[in-house]
Amino acid sequence: MKQNKYDEAEFFGNYSQMARSTQGLEAAGEWHELQTMLPELKGKNVLDLGCGFGWHCRYAREQQASSVVGVDLSENMLQRAREMTDDPHIEYQRMAIEDIDFAPGQFDVVISSLALHYIERLDQVYAKINACLVQGGTFVLSAEHPIFTARAEQDWHYGPQGEILHWPLDHYQEEGQRVANFLNQDVVKYHRTMATHLNELIQAGFVVQQVAESKPSPEMMEQVPGMRDENRRPMFLMIAAVKA
Repeated sequence: MKQNKYDEAEFFGNYSQMARSTQGLEAAGEWHELQTMLPELKGKNVLDLGCGFGWHCRYAREQQASSVVGVDLSENMLQRAREMTDDPHIEYQRMAIEDIDFAPGQFDVVISSLALHYIERLDQVYAKINACLVQGGTFVLSAEHPIFTARAEQDWHYGPQGEILHWPLDHYQEEGQRVANFLNQDVVKYHRTMATHLNELIQAGFVVQQVAESKPSPEMMEQVPGMRDENRRPMFLMIAAVKA
């Protein structure tokens, strides 16, 4: 089975306490940018890969998507998503993102939020996503930024008084596995450069339309302690692409 930390009780409990888990999309620091990259969803068939608690699935239906399929490997995630969803037009399926096998042209839009940095062979996943999209269909993703994934430590460099000095960057060109500490546990992630992110999309048959590197909204910088430091380096990379 692929890595499934979210079905471990302690890890899932810690994740469930995060602001984005309790408050939804508005508490996700990248949402104000990612939202603008989504296409018109009205009347569309939407696939959400790594759907978690189903926030993006329910948003798509609020925008009058015709149908939504949410995919996640974690039964804990899907159970919570089902508990929070009262909509017959949203279907949740348990499977690894790497194992998706939908019909050609089944979806108009594919969304994946903060899941793809757990995938080793992203080129294969991009090819499967391309295959299940209609011609001209849209793929919008967010993932941890290469500046963030390059070092397994994924942390600031601190001064003698614990003050943040800078964000260290090293081993950037050395792609591959990183064992990072997330929610007090070791989690396997995969680092790839910005060029690889874009080139693998292009090789899978996508035309890249928009690229964004996350920065907090002015409101979040004012309201959330420590959020101003998130403006010093991007934590997330967001890409919108269309099937050629």
